[in-house]
Amino acid sequence: MVILSPMKKIIHKSMSLFMASVVLMATMSFTMDMHFCGDTFVDYSFSQSADTCGMELSSTTTNCENNMLSQKSCCNDTQLIKQGNDDLKISFSQLSHEQQLFVATFTYSYLNLLDGTTSQETPFFDYAPPFIEQDVQILHQTFLI
Repeated sequence: MVILSPMKKIIHKSMSLFMASVVLMATMSFTMDMHFCGDTFVDYSFSQSADTCGMELSSTTTNCENNMLSQKSCCNDTQLIKQGNDDLKISFSQLSHEQQLFVATFTYSYLNLLDGTTSQETPFFDYAPPFIEQDVQILHQTFLI
């Protein structure tokens, strides 16, 4: 059992929160609509089209008196699209031979990591305990009260 200090717990939780937010931001996609009137930023929206400033012309129409096109609107709409990443799960068949070998070896060694020995032999049974010249508790003056 591993006991973590309070500082390590805080660092561990903050790093896990950071990594979760990185995965969320990498997989999330969104669209942002922006409305500009000339060079001035007027409105933005994440869920629907941005509100206009009311200065745009209905369409490019011809003027009957001058028989020419009227001027274009100074307003424009811009749409910013951020596509999310959908291919986070890599299948085992897409890995190279060396990567497949590493995964198989790692899995095998991890599963066999905690296998104990089945023999009941005690390897130190034939050895004598070390010779104690002095009593260590009296030497260091440590007594159990």
